[in-house]
Amino acid sequence: MTDANTKPANQPIPMLDLRAQYATLRAEIRAALDEVLESQQFILGRQGLALEKELAGFCGARFAVGVASGTDALILALHAAGVGPGDEVLVPAFTYIATADAVSLLGAKPVFVDILPDTFNIDPAQIETRITSRTRVVVPVHLYGQPAEMDSILALAARRGLRVIEDNAQAIGAKYKGRTTGALAEMGSLSFFPTKNLGGYGDGGMILTNSEDLERRLRSLRFHGTGANRYISEEQGWNSRLDEMQAAVLRVKLRHLEKCNAARQAHAARYTSLLKDVPGITAPATAAGCAHVYHQYTVRIAGRGPVRDLVQKKLAARGIATTVYYPIPLHLQPMFAGLGYKAGDFPEAERAASEVLSLPMYPELLPAQIERVAQALAAVVREEFGG
Repeated sequence: MTDANTKPANQPIPMLDLRAQYATLRAEIRAALDEVLESQQFILGRQGLALEKELAGFCGARFAVGVASGTDALILALHAAGVGPGDEVLVPAFTYIATADAVSLLGAKPVFVDILPDTFNIDPAQIETRITSRTRVVVPVHLYGQPAEMDSILALAARRGLRVIEDNAQAIGAKYKGRTTGALAEMGSLSFFPTKNLGGYGDGGMILTNSEDLERRLRSLRFHGTGANRYISEEQGWNSRLDEMQAAVLRVKLRHLEKCNAARQAHAARYTSLLKDVPGITAPATAAGCAHVYHQYTVRIAGRGPVRDLVQKKLAARGIATTVYYPIPLHLQPMFAGLGYKAGDFPEAERAASEVLSLPMYPELLPAQIERVAQALAAVVREEFGG
């Protein structure tokens, strides 16, 4: 790891530094890529099969099926669960657009549910109020790396005859009561977008399941609905396959994932310690019995939108990058205007969208950088609140 003294105090601090990560893994990654190039097998080869086996074991699932993106992982999982035109799928009102977009792309209707203010995850108590005769699936998102309240969700789904698919795009390696997220429900989706805790050098995704029947179906769906004979399609499918180059990179990074997640957790603890007495800032909480993997370290800035946005602007002027994940809740997104939602329908999601600010977070962050970010944030917020 780079010594803190090698970085000038005024050097910009990015949200994510993939160059720093690559510097530590360069030899391993280049060797893995050379192996693929020498094999000249680029689709559905040895690397992909090995990654599927390794990630299934890491997450505690029986099977894993590699696909072309995290969004495709959701689409194929929903389709395999029987979701189609006229169906409804319950999703949190506060998350990335892909969760709901995957539902719409199948001709189904995303039905939004408000979130818990402390974890930013779907509120189990409000799920049942959104269920109708057309509801087929619940998609809890483990947002920012924080596990959703899965026991309540799974119990409700079993009682009401619904299926559950975890959106685990941001939480690979997170723990819920000792079990790894992504393998707690019938299916779970992973994303390997480069910014994720386990990120490739392009798009990629995976579906986890404990069902042999679902695994077989998903392998068919990702390859135009084919089976043993690749030129006979039993049903309409997709062209959605994780390529060998991405699988090779991900296998290297997977070997380091636990260490990297532990670094994120240590960085988060340091941020929280430095910010605990600053008025106007609420640090992220970890739900009881859970291990948060801090894909993002997201604070709340009191005073909502204009204040948060001004704080972000002032931090940028000091060379500190921050991001708002996410500025518009799903029910107010233009693409869902036809669903008839309005401001005020999901107050916690709307409040989160106006208050959240994610700070730089990656394993290679240096202690001096964390302190500089925290000190700058505290100074800027105190300017606004007079604390």
